[in-house]
Amino acid sequence: MAERAAGRGQVRRRRVFYIPGFDPIQTRRYRQFYREEGPRQAAISGYALEVGRGKPAGIAHGWSVKAEIDGEPVEAVVEVLAWADIIGGSMRRTIPATYWQMLRTAWIYVATGALFRLGRLRKGPTLAALYPVVMLSLQAGVAVLAGWGLGVGVAWVVPGGWGVVLGVAAGLGWAVALLRAFQRWDRWFLAYYLMHDYAFSAGLRGAYPPVLLERMEVFRGRILAALAGDWDEVLVVGHSSGAILGVSILADLLRDGVPARAPALSFLTLGQVVPMVSFLPEARKLRGDLAYLSAQAGITWVDVTAPGDGCAFALCDPVAVSGVAGEGKRWPLVISCAFTRTFSPERWRKMRFRWFRLHFQYMCAFDRPGDYDYFRVTAGPLTLGARYAGRLPSKSRIERALSGYRSVA
Repeated sequence: MAERAAGRGQVRRRRVFYIPGFDPIQTRRYRQFYREEGPRQAAISGYALEVGRGKPAGIAHGWSVKAEIDGEPVEAVVEVLAWADIIGGSMRRTIPATYWQMLRTAWIYVATGALFRLGRLRKGPTLAALYPVVMLSLQAGVAVLAGWGLGVGVAWVVPGGWGVVLGVAAGLGWAVALLRAFQRWDRWFLAYYLMHDYAFSAGLRGAYPPVLLERMEVFRGRILAALAGDWDEVLVVGHSSGAILGVSILADLLRDGVPARAPALSFLTLGQVVPMVSFLPEARKLRGDLAYLSAQAGITWVDVTAPGDGCAFALCDPVAVSGVAGEGKRWPLVISCAFTRTFSPERWRKMRFRWFRLHFQYMCAFDRPGDYDYFRVTAGPLTLGARYAGRLPSKSRIERALSGYRSVA
């Protein structure tokens, strides 16, 4: 059935693998998005979509979907390929360790020249990368000034040597208390969270950490098993830094070969931040995987971003800007889901400055969806290749090779 469906581009049964970005609450967030936003998009666009309440058998993190779109019934099973435990482990750092991490990460991006090349590519995500450095520095400055002020006050009130001792102790205590408070309040500042995110990618100067490579092998096994199953399409979705993992997982899978009579294999990247890693010197495996995957006929790869998403490298062809595009390059098809056109004017006015929320909009409902609709892609009756057949890439895409490091593994 799968081979016939792939030939026609039609889908009745789809297996979706979702790879989240650097997010310590991965599974809960995305199930909630789908359960709330899917029916909302269905009501706007005039189709039926229902999310199952229980977990499908054999899946630790996921849900089932039944839809009727364009008069065609479709069933889908979505599995979240979770790596939140790895993320959580990398975020359990003391305050001094986080500040050391900040200095080391900033030095890597500055010393390698990657920061300046990323700035020439897109200002938004580059400024987003600088934000935790600036915010953590401001927090440290406030804590030091507050501690100094309290210490001077105590030393002035209490005369003699004991006043100096008490002032130093009080000042240090107050500074430490403020730093701990800022850490607790990071749900509003997001400085620690973003710092851990960038430091995780840059820790090995672009190379994958061994613990992540092991998890990616597990993910590849899950996708490979699905390709041997009775599905019409196996769709891998990578969001944010999850797109980076997806590139390498699928490149390795295709190198090893897929089962005979496999269903259509598709790859959708959303809000990708590939250059943040591919521009680093030791990202040789990622660059090699980008070059390899971009030339494969056995997959469809569509990259969706929006200029309104300040956290993504919007409309930047991740293969071309990394300097590894070869003569046989086919992918990705780079398109925009332009928030200014797909939101109503009223909603855009409310959303335009909610930068972190906009980075997750790709998995949510649009008021006026164009040819990108996450729920049609994941639960609709067409494969990704059939849906975007004949679709031209965005005219405003960026393809200029700006990476200073182009060696591949």
